[in-house]
Amino acid sequence: MPTVRVFIENEAGSDIKHHHDEVRLVETHLERVRAPYPYPYGFVPGTLAADGDAVDCFVITRRRLHTGDLVAAEVLGLMEQFDGGGANHNVVAVLPGEPLPDLDLLRDELAAFVEEVFRGLPGRESTGGRLLPVDHALAHLAACLPPGAGPVWAG
Repeated sequence: MPTVRVFIENEAGSDIKHHHDEVRLVETHLERVRAPYPYPYGFVPGTLAADGDAVDCFVITRRRLHTGDLVAAEVLGLMEQFDGGGANHNVVAVLPGEPLPDLDLLRDELAAFVEEVFRGLPGRESTGGRLLPVDHALAHLAACLPPGAGPVWAG
């Protein structure tokens, strides 16, 4: 499976959202969210998605990852997410050597999380869509690279 580097911004089990300067990887501010993160959540440095932020990534693991960790993770797919009239898709990955999750259950869990976190926030309501295969995740990552940049994945 292709591997990407993921900067962990938010820890599993926490309802605190850490915001970072995505270039310097320095924390800028915190906010509380409506539901705890089910898995470590961060972004793929060196990418720029349509929403103006780096590509978001859930790392599916039971291992404790901390805010500020930079990990290599194997890309499983792309979780569709729609909010405020646009797409804000998330790469889904696992730590190397860890078992693969049940993708149908995972899709339901991630969709429920994104819908709860943004429920009732004007213009931010979110819905989770399909969990698309690896090739969709790689195409999304490629589309989010600056001009002239090489791929952010290996393998």
